[in-house]
Amino acid sequence: MGADRFSTAARLKAIGQEAQARVYRAAARRPAPRRSKLTGRAALLALVLCALIVALAYPMRQYIAQRSEIADQRKQAQQARDRVEQLREEKARWQDPAYVKTQARLHLHFMLPGETGYTVASPTPDSGTGSTAAGRRSSDEAAAHRPWYDNFWDSVDHADAAAAPRR
Repeated sequence: MGADRFSTAARLKAIGQEAQARVYRAAARRPAPRRSKLTGRAALLALVLCALIVALAYPMRQYIAQRSEIADQRKQAQQARDRVEQLREEKARWQDPAYVKTQARLHLHFMLPGETGYTVASPTPDSGTGSTAAGRRSSDEAAAHRPWYDNFWDSVDHADAAAAPRR
């Protein structure tokens, strides 16, 4: 009897080992359940990075805007320095009496004592061919090229003519 029991116990043990081997083989054939690539730590890291990006977006925008403003201010300051230098040079030229004489002769049509001044008058445009605005514009252009004293006396004459009573 003892040998039968042993053989039965040995058989049961062998059957259990075979069943266990079958389970392992079946488990090996079946693909292992896929583990999610996104772990808790990775999700937390992504959340922290998003929070940092959101938190730093506004200050970075302000920083870039301020740097742009500084560059614009520097450009304006350089332009102002250039303009000041031009004005200093012009002031130095105006300190020279020869330059002042030249400018007076050129722009104001001044003459030195003993000189005879000539002014070439351009023909006046026909008043009947153009509109009044075009005639006024051409007379303004002509007045710009005449000496200042001619323009002055013309304005006095026009004012006198407007004030004179009409009959």
